[in-house]
Amino acid sequence: MDELDPSVTEWVSRFAEAVGAATPTPEEVDRILQLAAVAAHAAQRQAAPITCWLAARSGMELDDALATATRLQ
Repeated sequence: MDELDPSVTEWVSRFAEAVGAATPTPEEVDRILQLAAVAAHAAQRQAAPITCWLAARSGMELDDALATATRLQ
């Protein structure tokens, strides 16, 4: 998460700790942002966080979620 604004990195780390989850690695952050970008460009911006939430809730691996979103666009 080195490329992100420090306030984003701090917020994500604090939120992860608060919910008992591991802070995402830089590679995971990159995949999450790619997934969000695909969803936002395939529909409207609001689709990005909802798509990420659905992927997480379904238990999909990030690469699988990204592949599925890319296929659907």
